[in-house]
Amino acid sequence: MKAAVWHGVKDIRVEEVELRALREEEVKVKVAWAGICGSDLHEYEEGPVFVPVNEKAELTGEVAPLTMGHEFAGIIEEVGSKVTDFKAGDRVVINPTLTYRNKHEEVDRYDGFNFIGLHGNGGFAEYVNVPVTNIHRLADNLTLQDGALVEPMAVAVQAVKDAGVTLGDSVAVFGAGPIGLLTVIAAKASGASKVIVLDLSDDRLEKAKELGATHAINSGKENPVQAVRAIVADGVDVSFEVAGVAPTFKQAIDVTKPRGNMMIVSIFARPIEWNPMQLTNTGVNVLSSIVYTPSIFQRTIDAMSAGQLNPQGIITSQIELDEIVEKGFKTLTNDKTQSKILVEISGEN
Repeated sequence: MKAAVWHGVKDIRVEEVELRALREEEVKVKVAWAGICGSDLHEYEEGPVFVPVNEKAELTGEVAPLTMGHEFAGIIEEVGSKVTDFKAGDRVVINPTLTYRNKHEEVDRYDGFNFIGLHGNGGFAEYVNVPVTNIHRLADNLTLQDGALVEPMAVAVQAVKDAGVTLGDSVAVFGAGPIGLLTVIAAKASGASKVIVLDLSDDRLEKAKELGATHAINSGKENPVQAVRAIVADGVDVSFEVAGVAPTFKQAIDVTKPRGNMMIVSIFARPIEWNPMQLTNTGVNVLSSIVYTPSIFQRTIDAMSAGQLNPQGIITSQIELDEIVEKGFKTLTNDKTQSKILVEISGEN
């Protein structure tokens, strides 16, 4: 079968690979659509970040080179001998997080933490074998293309929940990439009355306004802290750091009110220098969130089905698997007007 395989920095090859044998508690999924994530882009530009190279991934038993892709949906082609709750033909979306599942889900997401498509073979392929515990049924009124948006949408839903956003809150989002845009959608759905988005790209800021942001600030043209404080004098209730660089980390704290929450959602490619006295002097709480619980993943599907979450607006391009390097990874690296690029594999809806 054809797959996009990570071999090293800026070395992703679309090539023929062999799908390993299906295990008894797995399902074989024919992939319909898959999204390119910022984490995938990190691996392409400067990896390995997550991809295991020198030792085996503890929960997957797979090492690089490996097939990337963790935002995907498809149709079950075959089920393992011990699978009873799913059958061939079921439309499904994949929760790619792999943990030991020995603890409460709020803690379990930090225990083990491997990822289909980063620590082991994933969805940039015609077929993939997935543990049945990581499968969710796709609602009948959602397309398989919608299904490819569930995973990144769930990241934002979890972060907004963990940050405690409630009705009437003011929110600042630093970074208008895909997760930043989805954070806008999730914050609005949770009742935020003011959603201020900051970025260096006017195109991305315009997209943020289309998706529900009430204010958009170009951080390269205005002082971001002063601009936010001009809108909410005492500081926002919650800020989200979704850019992953030192300046926005510090700015996100500076725009947050005393005892307010600054939530780290981004993946930092390298360490930053920072003085914790910034917290002592401001009273801001710094929180972090990664991935999502199985419950939040299912709630995201349910909310999308109910029309409460509409992430389709973040899609800016649809490409073929053969185009994933030139029109996918390279385009996302060079063209900041792009947000979410979906890869059509079987393309079934």
